[in-house]
Amino acid sequence: HPSLAICWKVFQWRNPTISLYGATTAVPMEDTNPSSSTESGQTWSTEPGLLPGETVVREGKAAILFPSANEVFYNPVQEFNRDLTCAVITEFAREQLAQRGVRILVPGEKDRVVVRLSEENGTEDQEASEQPEKEQQNEEEGDKKEYITASVGERCEQGLRVLEGLAASGLRSVRFALEVPGLKSITANDYSAKAAALIARNAQHNNVSHILQASQRDASMVMYEARGKKERYDVIDLDPYGSPSPFLDAAVQAVSEGGLLCITCTDMAVMAGNSGETCYSKYGSMSIKSRYCHEMALRIILHSLDQRAAVYQRYIEPLLSVSVDFYIRVFVRVKTGQAVVKNSASKHALLYNCVGCGAFHLQRMGKKMSQGKHMKYSAATGPPVGPNCEHCRQRHQLGGPIWAEPIHDIKFVQKVLGAVSGNPTHFRTSKRIEGVLSMVTEELQDVPLYYVLDHLSSTVHCNTPPLLQFRSALLHAGYRVSLSHACKNAVKTDAPAGVLWDIIRCWEKSNPVKRERLSETSPAQHILSAAPTLQACFEIREDENPQANWGPKARAKSGGGISSELEDKRKQFQGKRKKPITDSSQLKSLPCKKFRKVRPLDYNICSVFRIIGTPESCFISCCYQTSQYLRI
Repeated sequence: HPSLAICWKVFQWRNPTISLYGATTAVPMEDTNPSSSTESGQTWSTEPGLLPGETVVREGKAAILFPSANEVFYNPVQEFNRDLTCAVITEFAREQLAQRGVRILVPGEKDRVVVRLSEENGTEDQEASEQPEKEQQNEEEGDKKEYITASVGERCEQGLRVLEGLAASGLRSVRFALEVPGLKSITANDYSAKAAALIARNAQHNNVSHILQASQRDASMVMYEARGKKERYDVIDLDPYGSPSPFLDAAVQAVSEGGLLCITCTDMAVMAGNSGETCYSKYGSMSIKSRYCHEMALRIILHSLDQRAAVYQRYIEPLLSVSVDFYIRVFVRVKTGQAVVKNSASKHALLYNCVGCGAFHLQRMGKKMSQGKHMKYSAATGPPVGPNCEHCRQRHQLGGPIWAEPIHDIKFVQKVLGAVSGNPTHFRTSKRIEGVLSMVTEELQDVPLYYVLDHLSSTVHCNTPPLLQFRSALLHAGYRVSLSHACKNAVKTDAPAGVLWDIIRCWEKSNPVKRERLSETSPAQHILSAAPTLQACFEIREDENPQANWGPKARAKSGGGISSELEDKRKQFQGKRKKPITDSSQLKSLPCKKFRKVRPLDYNICSVFRIIGTPESCFISCCYQTSQYLRI
């Protein structure tokens, strides 16, 4: 019985040396029942050859030996972090190895098929016509070229070299070896001797010793010694317990040209504004307390990475930056170029934040102007604000500098999203990865930071408008708007702060605030006392169809095209729900489905209620009596 089997497994887990037949033996890991898994997805079991107090932690395809005394750090909450990293590195390897003539094979992933449809007249489709001729020639040459296939768990000589600087138990590196194809070598480093010994045991336990090598050294020294062009790593992953700032300078030098840096920051208290002076000493940026602190933390670490890379004539291209749970995670590509590094000043900006209403303004550190074929660089002019806020008359705080450019590469994110959604059983957190990446693709990329709707309404002490109506008001006003993955009530928009407060003033008219309770010097009094210059429209905006007969088309036929009868039928039934039929002659007159003939002449009978009459009367009577019967 399943219940007895579960009880027996629990008994075996507590008494690993007692078997069903009374003999003393060890419990193999393969016999572990899946029902003994924890909620986070990790399975704990015992196995022969374990040291006293050790257990086995299973995550993904890896089985990690883990000391129960917590001598080596392990965090099961960051399974999402490790799953996302495996997905990003897999897509990065697909792009990089395609240039080297290597095609990776991911278990459970279907082959990507490109289908091109042409019109009836034989013309090329729009996508093919827009594609340049050179790209088409490259695709044809790529199809004729023979690729070398790389599978998971196999060493690829043309593959990527990966370094995990702070590996702890080696779980992340083991998962790379078992789940990411196209890898040449993985170096799992940790300064702790016990951790390095455990990494070697885990590599042997998972049969990946031919790819994974353990290292016991200082992470910075490992990266500093790999600064040569031939010794650099293609992927460097840093997930420290705290701040990664001591390792950033070495990381930007040790990564190869176009390589991938994966950085995790868990010191969110420092980066979110609780200790601005500590943030400046670590990252070279002043953090401030604000509602957009999570996105600002992402832009602070990107600013620090770009600043340190610029010292060595290198620059970064952010691929994906996410704020999750209690940490932030960034994936950046590092390249070399002296001409591009000159744009560094124009990519960073100071931040002016109002302490009263939360309105913010960005001031670029530099500006560039094109003069023919050349670019001219100069210092920016400012400040963009006065001594006090124009909306609530409160003072400003100065924060930053921060990264002011886009923090995602939408094309790359869409590739990762497509790979994860196409293989949903590959990761345990696939649903969450799809949700986060889908939200990332919908964000406004050229709009730094965001406002929080709850904070806007609480500033003037009024009811919070529905998010959908607030977004509709911005759309009616002619501005763009989106959500943010960093905050559920966030509003990213290119509208200035004055437009937002005008919308709040219009909302307050239908949801009035007791003005007598407001202080004369409060931000709410100053904001509400001004008349709105914009009349907001809170009607939910419905986008019109971009063209006639837009929507799902009919199933394809052998002759191609759409028949004229179907076209006429569509026009006839367009708007049928908005235009009710008043003429009874247009109504359908259908006989009852239970109607059958029992006499050859004029008499008909219904088999349900035995009503004699014509088919139409039978249908009406059946419907009436059925409704009465159901009502009873």
